[in-house]
Amino acid sequence: MSIFFRFSFLLLLPLFLSPAFASESDHRYQPDDQVMLWVNKVGPYNNPQETYNYYSLPFCRPPGNPAHKWGGLGEVLGGNELIDSQLEIKFLGNVEKTTFCRLELNEANVKQFKDAIENNYWFEFFMDDLPLWGYVGELHPDKNSDNGKHVLYAHKNINIQYNKDQIIHVNLTHDNPRPLEVGKSLDFTYSVKWTPTNVTFARRFDVYLDYPFFEHQIHWFSIFNSFMMVIFLTGLVSMILMRTLRNDYAKYAREDDDLETLERDVSEESGWKLVHGDVFRPPRSLVILSAVVGTGAQLALLVLLVILLAIVGMLYVGRGAIVTTFIVCYALTSFISGYVSGGMYSRNGGKSWIKSMILTASLFPFMCFGIGFILNTVAIFYGSLAAIPFGTMVVVFVIWAFISFPLALLGTVVGRNWSGAPNNPCRVKTIPRPIPEKKWYLTPSVVSLMGGLLPFGSIFIEMYFVFTSFWNYKVN
Repeated sequence: MSIFFRFSFLLLLPLFLSPAFASESDHRYQPDDQVMLWVNKVGPYNNPQETYNYYSLPFCRPPGNPAHKWGGLGEVLGGNELIDSQLEIKFLGNVEKTTFCRLELNEANVKQFKDAIENNYWFEFFMDDLPLWGYVGELHPDKNSDNGKHVLYAHKNINIQYNKDQIIHVNLTHDNPRPLEVGKSLDFTYSVKWTPTNVTFARRFDVYLDYPFFEHQIHWFSIFNSFMMVIFLTGLVSMILMRTLRNDYAKYAREDDDLETLERDVSEESGWKLVHGDVFRPPRSLVILSAVVGTGAQLALLVLLVILLAIVGMLYVGRGAIVTTFIVCYALTSFISGYVSGGMYSRNGGKSWIKSMILTASLFPFMCFGIGFILNTVAIFYGSLAAIPFGTMVVVFVIWAFISFPLALLGTVVGRNWSGAPNNPCRVKTIPRPIPEKKWYLTPSVVSLMGGLLPFGSIFIEMYFVFTSFWNYKVN
């Protein structure tokens, strides 16, 4: 068994580490060395999740079988497919306006280009692991048409900044917009200009993290203010409730010789205190509750761990590094979900701990797999790059089966033995107290909605800016 785990670890290690080493050799070039320009994807600007292969549009394809560059697990899941453009770019070699292909415009490809321009399509290139973005074309006002005139950007200016033998920054601009007319030919051209810079290689990604780089800014002060207000109010209410509950627990935990005093006190109470003997009774769906609590504890730790790694590391440098980090950290933190779930299940008198362990280990992954299967089917149907290859699915399943699941099993065993003793603050009555019928507005579904309405309203604006900035992040 140990040999098998070692083999699995060695097999998966390159997938985990590939974003860190996915580079053009050592990022150092000599004069006249070939610099690869990789084309990646194209899609509508207003929907960054809808992406297609760059050559799904009728651009000039390079002759023969161009090289593909496959990154790590996170890059594949992120929908990246890098193809060699075969443009002749040499290190420190300026290129004047040069034609690299000629396209004959027919009715079919003109229609494709027009649809792309109307949907504001953008594309993404990579050079030395640095991204370049541009638009396919735009609509120009046309006096003879109400819909405007479709023009395609036929020339690409590539400006490259270098420091000694390393590429620091790349920028792409457009020129020579050409109208789309059936039966005409279109020359695609490019030019390259090299300029020196004093920026060091270690700081070449700082330009992508500058505040003006983001279209949707995060209101940090507003978020911090709301966060501190929530922390303050939560702490204040928690102190009041805990002080009250400690007194109630002490009163309900009295021995039998003090039952008369207890009954006298209870006769003057109302609300949940009338069912204090049933509050800590094990729920009917104890297996599901334990699995949900254990999964929640794991996800909370997972988010905290990834945030810390992003702060101390450089996860934004490698394509798909954040996704890979999430998968690896989730697999390694499965011990926490098993520990929390197993301890809670045992404290409440659960007997089918294997069932609880299996549900805890598979609840979140299989839920993601179900949603991903539906989305993947749609992506395959439309030919999107977001479609996950079958081999990647197998790799993810192997990670879950041989890393996540065994750790969840180990955590469940440890949780049952170390934190599985009942520790209820007050006794549980043998006979359940009958609960009267509730009105419709006191049912769990309505109470859940109303209880979450106030917190949602207080953080809605802040979460809007956070998620907008997250999903429109330009380096992914």
